[in-house]
Amino acid sequence: MAQAYRTVSGDVWDKIAKEVYGSESYTSFLMANNQEHISYFIFPEGVILKIEDLPEEDESVLPDWRS
Repeated sequence: MAQAYRTVSGDVWDKIAKEVYGSESYTSFLMANNQEHISYFIFPEGVILKIEDLPEEDESVLPDWRS
């Protein structure tokens, strides 16, 4: 279920990803789910972003070194 995040002035994509998902590595996931705001590099206050749940990792497909 999607949640919402209201930006504060000066927010940037990777900072928001770190705050809501715990890692900047989810920046692309956050951006893909908020294409209508993709033109922002630095956000103004009050933009509402959708915070989608992270997809479940498929553990049935393990890399060779983990099998």
